[in-house]
Amino acid sequence: MGVGAVRAVTLPLLLLVGGLAAPSCSSAPRSAPSATLGAGSFTLSVADGGQTLTLANGTTPLLTFPADALELGIVPQLDDALSYDPWFLAYAPLGGSPLPPPDGLAWLAPQSFTLVSADAVDAEIALDFGQGLTATLSLQVDAPGRFSATLVPQIPAAGPQVAFMRLRPRASSTDAFYGMGEQEDSVDSRGKLRPMQLETTTTTESPDNEAHFPIPLLVGTSGWGLFVESKRVGLFDVATQAPDLVEVTYGTAEQSDQGLQFHLFAADAPLDVTKFYYDATGYPRLPAPWSLGPWIRRDVDRDQTQVLEGVALMQLLDLPSSATWFDRRDSSGVGAFALDPARFPDPKAMIQAVHDAGLRFAVWAGPYIQKFVEPTYDQAESAGYFTPVEGIPANGFGDPIDFTDPQAYSFWQSLIAKDITMGVEGFEMDYAEDIFPSVGTRRNVWGFFDGSTDRTMHYGYTVDYHRAYQQMLTNPEGAFLLCRTGRWGDQVTVSFTWPGDMDANMAQHGDTYFDHSGNMQIAVGGLPATVIMGLTLGPSGFPFFASDTGGYRDSPPNNETFTRWFEQTALSSGMDVGDASSPEDPYSDTPWEFTPENGRNETTLDTYRTYARLHMRLFPYEWTYAKRIAVDGRPITRAFGLVYPQFGMHPSDEYLFGDDLLVAPVVTAGATTRTLVLPPGDWVDWWQGITYSGDVGGGQITVPAPLDTMPLFLRAGGVVPLLRPTIQRMAPTATPTLLDSFGNDAGVLYARLVPTGSAPA
Repeated sequence: MGVGAVRAVTLPLLLLVGGLAAPSCSSAPRSAPSATLGAGSFTLSVADGGQTLTLANGTTPLLTFPADALELGIVPQLDDALSYDPWFLAYAPLGGSPLPPPDGLAWLAPQSFTLVSADAVDAEIALDFGQGLTATLSLQVDAPGRFSATLVPQIPAAGPQVAFMRLRPRASSTDAFYGMGEQEDSVDSRGKLRPMQLETTTTTESPDNEAHFPIPLLVGTSGWGLFVESKRVGLFDVATQAPDLVEVTYGTAEQSDQGLQFHLFAADAPLDVTKFYYDATGYPRLPAPWSLGPWIRRDVDRDQTQVLEGVALMQLLDLPSSATWFDRRDSSGVGAFALDPARFPDPKAMIQAVHDAGLRFAVWAGPYIQKFVEPTYDQAESAGYFTPVEGIPANGFGDPIDFTDPQAYSFWQSLIAKDITMGVEGFEMDYAEDIFPSVGTRRNVWGFFDGSTDRTMHYGYTVDYHRAYQQMLTNPEGAFLLCRTGRWGDQVTVSFTWPGDMDANMAQHGDTYFDHSGNMQIAVGGLPATVIMGLTLGPSGFPFFASDTGGYRDSPPNNETFTRWFEQTALSSGMDVGDASSPEDPYSDTPWEFTPENGRNETTLDTYRTYARLHMRLFPYEWTYAKRIAVDGRPITRAFGLVYPQFGMHPSDEYLFGDDLLVAPVVTAGATTRTLVLPPGDWVDWWQGITYSGDVGGGQITVPAPLDTMPLFLRAGGVVPLLRPTIQRMAPTATPTLLDSFGNDAGVLYARLVPTGSAPA
């Protein structure tokens, strides 16, 4: 039985079991039995003996499963060499066609439905697909507005085998579709194919689809959610075939008899759907408070002197900062868990100096050991700590550690302990995506100590990797994981996400551009893409996001790109400032370093200081919303169309930061004005105090946006708590009289507010 449901009148069992009907004196035709699960506003109704399922809010249908909404993809026999990745049933390379499907693939929809049992909280439907294939669909109320379902086929040993399972619900043709994890092209997934795993592609400069956080949660703007709880390969086809059709396909193959579990959520507002996902999979880990301040780091630090000079310059130049780290330290070798003694002769003293300056310290991490790292590599190899069956890796470092082996897991954590003993308190966790499941339609075969394979470990390896590190970080004030990849449920472990290597420019995903060497590239995406990524991750269950401010590929960014980027990340959940290498200095550029290539100057630095201070001062505002996620599940950064679906407008470059701040970043090169959509009510320009009226909402305005100004508005009636204007650090410092730190003295809060009908106070 489900929990939290109010029981309605139970249907007579005689009317349900085996489809039997009660005796009747009437010869009038009898309707097939039906049932309603749930009570109050949100229900899941079963009609015509189970032939139709309808998720509804009151009398309004949200999502409907008609007779053809459950399908089995059958083949004469399963081929263990095939991945059964549904991506290849639909994906066509540029100028090409999809690869041929598995031999003999056919799709079966149920031929008959029998409502076996039902009451207000549970139902069971028997399905007959023909060809000897039957299935059971079990439905359950988990809580008001939250339903779960499991489709389990009964597959005879002789006869066709099930390779795929498919859901084909119908939504409103006017719905927009949010969620789906980290996406680069649009906040609305309507008209998109969304694979739930990393795939090789030929459509951009990247060799893969950059699906680092594929989350099988689809949120419709009429107030529903569909979450598929599967570790198998999957594909969401979001209204590419018909305006109301969502087609979800999973390659279940040899595990088909274990069934496919999915969840249906219903809420009054789409912004509230993610809470149900958290109820099913766990609530996000609250990050360390210091991580909500600006971080400054290099791609590679030259030596200890450069690190300490940077720390001193942050103080001298009055740059509010909360952390620094080594993005890469691989001169000692990946897996060494040490710093190069030639470059960093006294790492403990260096890290202590960082801490004394009120900064936290983190290092780059990957789940590999390079062969020249001795004796660590030999220890791991002789003990069998690498994966016993290795496919084609997706890294240039070495074989991945097998975290399913308890001894290998403990061995790796003993290495992590070396970093923590040295003073490291956070990790930038890269890669762990080697277990990509497909090479074309063939399997990329991996095998693990616990018997699992690539079929599920494309999901599980990432989760295990993150967990191994998080368990070692026991200080809640300092523990920090910044992860490039993740899977559903991983939000309970991950602190922050970052999008990987984005273009150091203002290109949209798929745009063409010429890199610094004059070669034409098809962009993964620059600033516009990272804005979208943060807005799609939030409702997908990962509310804390920080892109590389300025980008990474083809660094350095020019002055305009860098400025527009830090303006935007200052009004996001995380402000991670650092690009990759520049042609002149192979150790990347900090905000205070001016070169002909990056075009930065004192004006750039002054503007940076303004926005870094604003980000730091906004800590109590953001922390309030971070804590509230455990109550309402709402993301901190919220796409306009997710908050105001009634207007049918879904811009990918406009969002709310909490309830009261409207952010309109400039993401177009050369633009000095910005057109945006105003929500209902009055909104006051943060910088100029000019009031703009949204009336009932949905109207557009155009405002000035010179290079040093990102359009930012405060809701009339809203209150934004702020730290004091002099704040420089989040963590305690050894010299509180020289560095103003929240950690030494939280002090009083300031407030920026706009009483309704007045200028800002």
